[in-house]
Amino acid sequence: SAAPAQSSAGAQAPSQTVRTNEDGSESVEDTSGDSGTHNAMLAAVAASAQAATTAPAKPSAWQEGVNYTRLAPAQPTSVSADKVEVLEVFWYGCPHCYHLQPYLESWQKRKANYIVFTQVPVMWNDIHRAHARLFYTLEALGKLPQANDAVWKEIHVAGNMLAANDPGETEAKQLEFLGRFGVSMADFKKTYRSFGVETKLQRAEELTQRYRIDGVPKFVINGKYVADVGSAQGEQKLLQMIDDLAAQEHRH
Repeated sequence: SAAPAQSSAGAQAPSQTVRTNEDGSESVEDTSGDSGTHNAMLAAVAASAQAATTAPAKPSAWQEGVNYTRLAPAQPTSVSADKVEVLEVFWYGCPHCYHLQPYLESWQKRKANYIVFTQVPVMWNDIHRAHARLFYTLEALGKLPQANDAVWKEIHVAGNMLAANDPGETEAKQLEFLGRFGVSMADFKKTYRSFGVETKLQRAEELTQRYRIDGVPKFVINGKYVADVGSAQGEQKLLQMIDDLAAQEHRH
């Protein structure tokens, strides 16, 4: 703005003194500029510059209540104090989640190191729970990086939901699918209803309720802010807002 520029210029301008010479003429001399007024102006400018440097930048492009909502109370996270947790609550059967996947994969390669990104399957009903069990079974078997993209395509391209109303049929569908990635029936059976998978499912159930998830995909930034593609007005804007809110949290 114009005002700070004027103040800065005023602070830099040297003071001047008019001196009367012996012959009656006058000469103008520059003083050292150490007057109290000059020092005060310099101090004000310096303080202003320091404040601009040290004050945490706010994601002013994003409006609370419009682009994201604040969770009250804020929820505990599962990361250390020097990290910022970003959770995506998703469902394998959700077309919007499927559409967002390429954006997310690209973002994960360039996100800040202090961001810990975790996907949590939503737990609304039996079909959602069946897909959540598949997700955590793949994770427990170490097959998630290899098979995750294939799950999305199996459901949204091949039209195989990998779940059914009958739990036995669901298990058979998922066993057949995991077999394509070298998972034996014995390993599948040992893992599918294991304590580790059941614990993860229980936590996913708790998070679905704690964050009051009413749609997917939904993002929770550091247990404080909730946002989605619609509120951010686009996939790229959503990821930029997540970066900005995470940066704000990391500075605090």
